Amino acid sequence: MKKNTLDHIYESYMMDIYRYLLSLCGNSYVAEDIMQETFLRAYLHFEACTTENVKPWLFKIAHNAYIDYKRKECRSYAEEKEFFDNISDCKTTEEQVLIKEQLNEINDFIGKLPENQKQAILLCDYNDLSYKEASEVMGVSLPRFKVLLFRARQNIRQKAGSGDKYE
Repeated sequence: MKKNTLDHIYESYMMDIYRYLLSLCGNSYVAEDIMQETFLRAYLHFEACTTENVKPWLFKIAHNAYIDYKRKECRSYAEEKEFFDNISDCKTTEEQVLIKEQLNEINDFIGKLPENQKQAILLCDYNDLSYKEASEVMGVSLPRFKVLLFRARQNIRQKAGSGDKYE
């Protein structure tokens, strides 16, 4: 990790960390605060870190900062309705609206998952962490993580297939 400067790490991973935290807490202001706390903690422990793979290290810090926030505030997170603000791949406004509705529906399904399943799917499917990296971030064994991810995906498929948004 010593080859990476903290500025470079911040520029490279800031948006990934922000999106992860935003999807957890559902509030852009809170996500920004926790993101700043994440990078403050990373700064304070930057010299002590020995890992070359910075991304899972940062996600672990963000995960812990979120848990600390949740403990302090003792309130549940809200569902994130605007998971992706810009959809630039679409050619027409109609396609953009349809995709945004689909993303919001999937995001609603994710928001209804149990906390550990929600984090598993966000770390792996939305933030591209490997199973091993994500299991380390969550502090669970690799087999346990795989079960959580499988159940999360299965729950989303069932809800999407049945049209049942709310259980």
